[in-house]
Amino acid sequence: MSDIILQVEHIDKRFVGVHALKQVSFDVREGEVHALMGENGAGKSTLMKILTGIYKADSGSIYYKGELFAPHGPKDSLAHGIGIIHQELNMMDHLTVAQNIFIGREPVKMGGLIIDETQLNRQAEELLRRLNMNIDPRTKLSDLTVGKQQMVEIAKAVSHDLNVLILDEPTAALTTTEIEDLFAIMRDLQKSGVGMIYISHRMDELKKITQRVTVMRDGEYIGTRVTNEVTQDDIIHMMVGRTLFEEPKTESTVSENDPTVLQVTNLCAGKMVQDINFSLRKGEILGFAGLMGAGRTETLRAVFGADPKESGSIELHGTPVTIDSPVDAVSLGLGYLSEDRKRYGLALGLSITTNTVMATYDRHSKGLFVDKKKEVATAEAYREALDIRTPSVAQLAKNLSGGNQQKVVLAKWLARDCDIIIFDEPTRGIDVGAKSEIYALMNQLVSQGKSIIMISSELSEILRMSDRVIVMCEGRITQTLDIANADQETIMKYATKREDE
Repeated sequence: MSDIILQVEHIDKRFVGVHALKQVSFDVREGEVHALMGENGAGKSTLMKILTGIYKADSGSIYYKGELFAPHGPKDSLAHGIGIIHQELNMMDHLTVAQNIFIGREPVKMGGLIIDETQLNRQAEELLRRLNMNIDPRTKLSDLTVGKQQMVEIAKAVSHDLNVLILDEPTAALTTTEIEDLFAIMRDLQKSGVGMIYISHRMDELKKITQRVTVMRDGEYIGTRVTNEVTQDDIIHMMVGRTLFEEPKTESTVSENDPTVLQVTNLCAGKMVQDINFSLRKGEILGFAGLMGAGRTETLRAVFGADPKESGSIELHGTPVTIDSPVDAVSLGLGYLSEDRKRYGLALGLSITTNTVMATYDRHSKGLFVDKKKEVATAEAYREALDIRTPSVAQLAKNLSGGNQQKVVLAKWLARDCDIIIFDEPTRGIDVGAKSEIYALMNQLVSQGKSIIMISSELSEILRMSDRVIVMCEGRITQTLDIANADQETIMKYATKREDE
């Protein structure tokens, strides 16, 4: 594992108003999993885009297999044996699993006139079986969960003959079993000499799969450590320059005497939402825990009107309401931060300003005309309040880091002044510093009398933030726990146990 396969030296990159990378050096060895850590905006994604030819460095050098390397684009990089799995899904929903995996490399017949779908599906089936992925290659990608879609992207990358594989938050949408399957794949790749750059904010994964850890902060190289010789606190301190405390909550901040703001009774909405009953109190953070596919997101999407309901009733502040669409929900004071912020939370091609006021145009208009000055003032206020890192609120949302994009989605609902906010995986793909900021903001909101429903796959997050925890398994609620009685073992017990078992 001593041979360096990829090395960057003194890489520098500037954008308008932002010095993204400042003389960064970094290397990867054969058969190594090298973690790259840093807050959102630290420069990790920019460095990876330079390695894969999406961006060109302003100065500095890249050496690949001992020779100078200047990729002309992702295809050129991939042709040389450097692949990447992006944090945000980058595939075609309308195509099948097999078509996505081998797009541009499909087997053909009749002299190359048509694609040989039978052979294509057979190749994909063999690959998926080898990777222990229980996915039908004929399934349309849009019919899969986010976690399954991520596994397809992993299969696509592995299908190439790679020497270097970059994994950007690959486990963010995966179940525990899927993560172990991924790690098994990575260990097999290590044995064949593939070097891997592993970008993740999940500290518990580092010692399981990585050999070295490099930390970046504000576009600069901070240091590299051997994973087994560094503590989690050391890494966090290198990332943020301060100590963060992640202690679980030991008692609820609300009581049974606090008024109920939301009551859901006997809600059914397909296979994943069966006979759901729960309540939400004023000033409460209600956590929804469970494994991938438990039905948590489907339940809250049905409550919000994003998906149709089959039966059941909803009350707000003791009054029965009808919520048949997100428009109905928003008009009644509900907001929803989706787990897939790029698909459902943002208009990526529009500015931070437009995204911030998108749900409040009625409050930013003079008759038929939008009050541009008021729009910008609102966006600037939330940019400052949420510490959205951008040179200007005129910046397009697609140009922000993942953490800052999430803050813009949150700003949209805060501008609407919603009484109830649903956070679906609020810190997915977000660094520890930004997590701490969002946690503080959530606590501030409930202290002001807002109520929060939080779906999270991270048990540490559930235990830190929730007043009560609802645990789901296979479309049903299997237990409701007061935070004083909740721990990881108890939650996992009910997350893997059907109600009728």
